[in-house]
Amino acid sequence: MPYRRTDNVVRKLAARHQTILEAAKTLASEGGMAGVQIAPVAARANIAAGTVYRYFPAKTDLIAALVAAVSEQEIAALRQAANAAPGPLSALAAAITTFAGRALAHRRLSFALMAEPVEPELEHARLSYRRALADELEIRIQAALAGRHLPAQDAAIIAPALVGAMSEGLIGPLAPATDNDQAKLRAQIQMFTLFTLRALGVVDARARGLVVQTPIPAANQV
Repeated sequence: MPYRRTDNVVRKLAARHQTILEAAKTLASEGGMAGVQIAPVAARANIAAGTVYRYFPAKTDLIAALVAAVSEQEIAALRQAANAAPGPLSALAAAITTFAGRALAHRRLSFALMAEPVEPELEHARLSYRRALADELEIRIQAALAGRHLPAQDAAIIAPALVGAMSEGLIGPLAPATDNDQAKLRAQIQMFTLFTLRALGVVDARARGLVVQTPIPAANQV
């Protein structure tokens, strides 16, 4: 008779899996992808390295799982903000603003997951996050186009371009420093959202109230 895991065992395994991912995310937030190694992750999770290997046989597996977990959280945050907006154009603005706010609040982690130079095999694992962001933005752009809120354009081209602008303008090496100053962070988020909407063809975004005050997520809201 094959062994069947009890509900309690399944819960413990899931909790251990989550603990490992949380440790990996913390290390990525502190030192980038270079810090996400099996031994340091095990130490941060207060478990043996062999236990981590049972869940993730290689670093690439761990990075892929980390990217998937963070991607799910970030896309859910974008969708929640967009779905709460009153119309397709304000939904697009809300999605952009939400991403910008969360990226700047956790700039090191965002850079590690999107733009930090890594080995080719890790880059392949990270690509899913950028693709998910582009897909979500494309959906919002298409909705705004369908409502005739934007001039005609190819959303499939524009959405990845926005992801690139987000990466370089908000969290990349060329992005301006904010020193965690809340006023500077809000100004940078609003300016980026305004730039993005203007690039999409919304010339009066500020007057139309599409660029609004943005709450900056706390460190525990990743």
